[in-house]
Amino acid sequence: MAAPPTRIVIAGTAGAQKIIKVLRKYRIILLGKTGAGKSSLANTIFGEDVFKINHTSINGKNECQAESKSVHGRRITLIDTPGFFDKPEEELKAEIVRCIIECAPGPHAFLIVLKLEKFTKQEQAVIEKICQYFSEEALKYAAVVFTHGDQLPKGMRIEEFVDQNKCLSDLVKKCSGRCHVVDNKYWKSNQQTEYRSNQFQVAELFNTIDKMVMENKGGCYTNQMLQAVAREIEEESNRTSVRNMPEGTTYNTPTGEQQEQWEQEQEQE
Repeated sequence: MAAPPTRIVIAGTAGAQKIIKVLRKYRIILLGKTGAGKSSLANTIFGEDVFKINHTSINGKNECQAESKSVHGRRITLIDTPGFFDKPEEELKAEIVRCIIECAPGPHAFLIVLKLEKFTKQEQAVIEKICQYFSEEALKYAAVVFTHGDQLPKGMRIEEFVDQNKCLSDLVKKCSGRCHVVDNKYWKSNQQTEYRSNQFQVAELFNTIDKMVMENKGGCYTNQMLQAVAREIEEESNRTSVRNMPEGTTYNTPTGEQQEQWEQEQEQE
């Protein structure tokens, strides 16, 4: 039987009666490149401007920003991460790892944020980096959210748009078909239909997260999972380095005595 999601209880009174409201508690990490609309999506989910918006990588976010608010009957903590390609890869990985550690024991969901209007090689690189950093295990905890929904052709649903692009289709399939669309600018009012409404899409997104958390038995993506991926990446990097060594090159592993001598020299410097 699936475990219930983490909950918090808010107690209050209405007249002589005591009211107890139970809120599901979720930690959600937003991933994507600068300009995809991560921060704007976070503000759309919260219904107010809480996150600072950066449109270019020049003044992009350097550190994770976490904010919490009760919305749609849930206590939500959103963690906005630096944009991919905004900083050196090692620094970016370290910052995202710190992000996951700080929201211990881990996030309940990742939102992979992509711009709907175009799918470039850089978007594909974002997907590849996500799979590299987190492994496909993370996609069990992920949903894809497209921004700039005003670019969605009239009468078309986001699933139909995704099916037109193999890379997008493959990604969404790995996320068990979880995808949504918002428009952080034009869908705030005067939406054409209920479907083209941020209020409707955010409500649907939370329903998706509810279902995903239950499928994962109330669990979250843990730091231990991330560390396992980091070890695999390091091992693959080492194997690649060995394969790329010139033929005939020998690699000598230091003996215990040599290692001890080297460490002593380092301490003296």
